[in-house]
Amino acid sequence: MTAAWEAAHRWSAAGGRAVLARVVNSSAGRPGQPGTAMAVSVGGRVVGSISGGCVDGELCARVPAVLDSGVPATVRYDAAGDDMLAPSLPCGGWLDVLVEPVDRSLRGVLPHLLASLRCGEPVALATVLTGRVAGQGRHALVQGPDVRVDLPVGDGALAQVRDLAAAGATAPLDLVDRCGRELRIFLQSFPAPPRMLVFGADDFAAALTRMGRFLGYHVTLCDARPAFATAARFPAADEVVVSWPHEYLNAVSVTSSTVICVLTHDAKFEVPLLAAALRTEAGYIGALGSRRAHADRVRRLRAAGVTDAELARLAAPIGLDLGAETPEETAVSIAAEMVARRRGGTGARLCDVDSPIHRGGFGNPVARVGV
Repeated sequence: MTAAWEAAHRWSAAGGRAVLARVVNSSAGRPGQPGTAMAVSVGGRVVGSISGGCVDGELCARVPAVLDSGVPATVRYDAAGDDMLAPSLPCGGWLDVLVEPVDRSLRGVLPHLLASLRCGEPVALATVLTGRVAGQGRHALVQGPDVRVDLPVGDGALAQVRDLAAAGATAPLDLVDRCGRELRIFLQSFPAPPRMLVFGADDFAAALTRMGRFLGYHVTLCDARPAFATAARFPAADEVVVSWPHEYLNAVSVTSSTVICVLTHDAKFEVPLLAAALRTEAGYIGALGSRRAHADRVRRLRAAGVTDAELARLAAPIGLDLGAETPEETAVSIAAEMVARRRGGTGARLCDVDSPIHRGGFGNPVARVGV
């Protein structure tokens, strides 16, 4: 997600010239969601992709003109357009793409933005699209109650922008500036990464921590055995904790975006852990084991006071039916179930279902924020 931003900053810091392209609005149910970014250097190096390739070449051709003029441009790509020479959008719909030089305004916020992203701190970037006020930069960072660069809007609108950023919104917004003139910005939020808690230190856990990092989670590996729970064995984990699993879980914050994967294979660890986990708000809770092992697990959990409603939240045996055998295949199976749960997927083969492939609906009307 941040590779294009990192590249734009790196090239600019080294004295090179570059352009950053971002989707700032799109029709519902198509790839290329708002916030998708691609960086292009003056020498033609490309990091990231806007829509999987169908408009990327045309965007690269625009780079010299944007760099020469120093003026950002917003380009619409529309599958329903009449221009036969325009790039096609095989998936249909439309995209609005902001193409801007990495200039003084963008360089002023990039270091702070990237520092927050590297630390996993939530942050948002507001970019003026139309109605720019003379003397103002195009960009403002929004972090908690703070705005690093002042937006030329009233206090009421600024408070609403902060609230939208805190909620993780990414969308174009229509504002009114301090002089009563219309101002459109694109608010791009970068929430803190969701957490994955993996309990049990074995080869399956090692594969799953790698998969969790690949999917963008902040990954914690926890096991009570210090000989097994080491950073050397789990280099993909953001942190490795030696603790009794249920004690660690009771000491940390768990939200609806948290996923909990229990791979301990030992009743003395997993029963108190699962009893605690099933009473949290975690969005996904799964436990590894055979059907026979799970039947014994259910018996023990019921004896520990876990209700049927709580047990219904448990994905066990964990993962989708992929016929997985190896730790890596099992990690794919678990990750597939996690994604399906998070995104509302069925887990069926796409060629066997008629539902939309892309369920996310952006392309909402532009949000209007008061003075």
